Amino acid sequence: MKQTIKISHKDKNSHKQTAEIIKKGGVAVIPTETVYGFAADAFNIEAQRKVYKIKGRNFKKPLIAMTPDIESVRMLVEIPEKAFKIAKKFWPGQLTLIFSTTEIGKIMSGGRDNIGVRIPDNEFMLKLLKEIGTPIMTTSVNVSGKKSAKKFEEVLAFDGIADILVDGGACRFSFESTVIDMVQFPYVIIRKGCLDTNEILKYI
Repeated sequence: MKQTIKISHKDKNSHKQTAEIIKKGGVAVIPTETVYGFAADAFNIEAQRKVYKIKGRNFKKPLIAMTPDIESVRMLVEIPEKAFKIAKKFWPGQLTLIFSTTEIGKIMSGGRDNIGVRIPDNEFMLKLLKEIGTPIMTTSVNVSGKKSAKKFEEVLAFDGIADILVDGGACRFSFESTVIDMVQFPYVIIRKGCLDTNEILKYI
């Protein structure tokens, strides 16, 4: 069993310590406003494979990219004009949008034609993403098919498996993000989450 670091998000340098581990190819368990997530360097395929293995996730199911701002999202995906106003309205927030990948996005995602992206509305996560300086690939903390972890006690099952566990207490919404496929119009709601889809549809 590996030695897993456990740290509070309130610690002054928690985002720096977590960023260093991710940049070195480690797997972090991080708190967001929705649910806890596994996080790996978006440009490190081997680190992403570790996430799939830990979770028991089917390799055909993509991970979600997280970045700190829309400018960095645009490096990874093509955002249609209609979708841009939705992104500006609801990011940072509990909304994952699927777009066609750019050439950089294809490299990052192992050649996928589209990926889901999100800018989280969580202070620790935004500091972490800015500290890393590159996107991260994420997925909820759980064994595939089981419930997502919504409080720190639930992520302790991965002590000795992940490289670092960041204690963010209970997640603010404790429910997964809403996912909308915006590759082509009409857009498709892939997953209903904590963000009201009726509110989103007003902006389409």
